[in-house]
Amino acid sequence: MAVSLEAAREAARKAHEALYYNGVCDIIEYQKITDDDSKISHYEEVTVLSAQPCNLSFEKLSAAVQTSTAAEISQGVKLFLSPDVIVKSGSKAVVTQCGVTYTYKTSGEPAVYAGHQEIMLEIFERWA
Repeated sequence: MAVSLEAAREAARKAHEALYYNGVCDIIEYQKITDDDSKISHYEEVTVLSAQPCNLSFEKLSAAVQTSTAAEISQGVKLFLSPDVIVKSGSKAVVTQCGVTYTYKTSGEPAVYAGHQEIMLEIFERWA
């Protein structure tokens, strides 16, 4: 019995997620909500994806760089997710991995591949 290339890729992706995704994330968007009765609009956080298996990758930590005001430390953080989900730029990503919860915002468009997608993250400070 022949296995299709698509079926083989899907099986490989699922195996990769089971082995390497050791976190879960919630993706939250800041959306305009209109009350049906009063027709008054306001903005609130809406969870659009919950408990999605994922993996956080922390890129090489660079040494502190001295600026004119203070030492600055930079760190690259990348979120790996299934390519099947849609994450809008600027969304909040709350990731729990290895017993630690981190809150980030998504930065830019994701790089989507056949087996996963990669999203660069920044520390979440507040909604823009």
